[in-house]
Amino acid sequence: MKANSVRLGVDIGGTFTDVVLEKGTEQHSIKVLTTYAAPETAIIDGMHQVCAKAGVSPSDIEQIIHGTTLATNALIERRGAKTALITTEGFRDVIEMRTESRFEQYDLNLTLPEPLLPRQMRFTVPGRVDAKGEILVDLTREDVEAVVDRIAEAGFESVAVGLIHSYLNPTHEELVRQVLAEKLPDVSVSISSEVSPQMREYERFNTVVANAYIKPLMASYLGRLEDRLRGEGVGCRIFLMHSGGGIISIQNAADFPVRLVESGPAGGAVFAAHIAARYGLDKVLSFDMGGTTAKICLIKNQTPKTSRVFEVARTYRFKKGSGMPISIPVIDMVEIGAGGGSLAHVDGMQQIRVGPESAGSEPGPACYGRGGEKPGVTDADLVLGKLDPDNFAGGSIQLHPDNSKSALAAHVGDTLDMDALEAAFGVAEVVDENMANAARVHAVENGEDLSEYTMIAFGGAAPLHAGRLCEKLGVERLLVPPGAGVGSAIGFLRAPFSFEANRSVYMKLSDFDGEKIKSLLADLNEEATGFVRTCDAVSPILSEFKVYMRYTGQGWEIPIDLTEEQAMSPDAAVFEARFEEDYTKLFGRPVAGMDIEITVWSVNATTPPEAVSRISEVEGGSAAASHGARQLFDAAAGSYLDAPVIDRNAMETGQKANGPAAVTEAETTIIIPASRDAIRQPDGCIDVVTKGARP
Repeated sequence: MKANSVRLGVDIGGTFTDVVLEKGTEQHSIKVLTTYAAPETAIIDGMHQVCAKAGVSPSDIEQIIHGTTLATNALIERRGAKTALITTEGFRDVIEMRTESRFEQYDLNLTLPEPLLPRQMRFTVPGRVDAKGEILVDLTREDVEAVVDRIAEAGFESVAVGLIHSYLNPTHEELVRQVLAEKLPDVSVSISSEVSPQMREYERFNTVVANAYIKPLMASYLGRLEDRLRGEGVGCRIFLMHSGGGIISIQNAADFPVRLVESGPAGGAVFAAHIAARYGLDKVLSFDMGGTTAKICLIKNQTPKTSRVFEVARTYRFKKGSGMPISIPVIDMVEIGAGGGSLAHVDGMQQIRVGPESAGSEPGPACYGRGGEKPGVTDADLVLGKLDPDNFAGGSIQLHPDNSKSALAAHVGDTLDMDALEAAFGVAEVVDENMANAARVHAVENGEDLSEYTMIAFGGAAPLHAGRLCEKLGVERLLVPPGAGVGSAIGFLRAPFSFEANRSVYMKLSDFDGEKIKSLLADLNEEATGFVRTCDAVSPILSEFKVYMRYTGQGWEIPIDLTEEQAMSPDAAVFEARFEEDYTKLFGRPVAGMDIEITVWSVNATTPPEAVSRISEVEGGSAAASHGARQLFDAAAGSYLDAPVIDRNAMETGQKANGPAAVTEAETTIIIPASRDAIRQPDGCIDVVTKGARP
């Protein structure tokens, strides 16, 4: 983009819609409440506000990059299209049978989540492809037409097609799509060989069903958004952030909306990786806490960790294994129901519980004064002095402390014989411990020691809780970047155009076929590059190659990165060496005498990342001027302490804020515990470090 270009980043969250406008090096942002009935309304409202701040017209905007939780929410709330699944005879119940995994092993009353589609919405056709992609039983047009007639009679809006082993041979799926297009041209169709061409039928079928379920909803929303923006004089192209951390065209997003399911959190991880590069940090813990959820991601060597399967709509308090698996490229993160709007209650064992239920923006926590009666985390933060009731969201929302105290007393304090302060302290500690525990488990699963990491915090609620989280995790350094309250939206503007193509083709190293591998990776590279070219016709494109490998007999694979030379001039010895190297890092040692197999091949085509200049960090100087003081509850001390209130925008490079302190800005507040001190770095980051740890 040109140096003086005008770009807009928009992130629709469960509570707030964040809008960021960049005009050259200037940056302007706003948070507006999400409008559930018509999400595009909040975007238009926020766009006009930031344009007024920047002194530009909507017609001056040259690029819009958008991320949204709409796809996720539609899956969680089960409010997608009336969808049918066409699958192979004998596999009708795969999405209900799930796998043999029990996410609560000793719960005798375990209730498995309901499949997205009940049995009467699942149809079968004959025809069979084997595990090598060869056709064992033919599928005829007459077979398909009989099923399509039943679907037409039932009035389905969308159809998912998932046939066994179609990732190796999509011929039968393509025939089903052809018949559907001829007989039901107005019905949306998704086929698994395009949406998720990977082995493991449960994950693949579930992914194509999810794509079909939300496809009409997302197509309608994206169409309305385009129309509304055109009506406001915006003539530029609109792009969508996808779950893997890159940008795709609005048409690709409409065709594959399941790739948008983690788009907002992905933008946050890209934002944190950009900050990590600026500071030369190789080990970063990204902490994103908004109004509904908190997301934690490990970033190594300025690159977020990625995965090819994740879960959405977990039914057991966000417990791994209790949700719907989605098999697409995604930035790997742990997500828990802990946000500013997460509601607190006391359970049957007289313990304080927080989330995953959220007040959202309608009605919002009790302190919003919009009819909410249950206490949220924001209510606890307000009572603890972390928030200024007269200056929340830049003063656009007036908070009501009395409502918070009443709600905390009624739903927590009265049951546990606590006053409002004790109840607020309990709620805050529970939510902070939930997040700390999730971070510990995620780190252990990845063989990492968090004491070696730097935390980067963003999202409207994260700076309020990050200091306490660092105390619990033993993390000495915390960075809160400029624009932290709208970090994901800024991350959209830092993301490259990218698309990852992958395919399951089983191969043992003992049967290594270099020419077949070279041809397969070349095809995937061409496919991924083609998607990127629909967004950017001129930039150079980089290709990143990856294979998923395991020892024969193991159930799951590990990702192995390859250079372009290793991928396009394949050698079995090199593949084996790379696998054993990464396997040893994860599990301590290789396994001698076992064959190795490859199950999935992947190519990610991406435009070059934005150039990042390292900053020259400074040591602390004079104390930053405060514009008042307030009583701030310090969790480690267990009492209120006098804390100066400092305007972040007034802090100059090198100025210090000694904890306890509150550093305020329009979109959030940074709480500096008594155990920490902070310095403003040259790029505007607030650098929070344990007292005495800074050289």
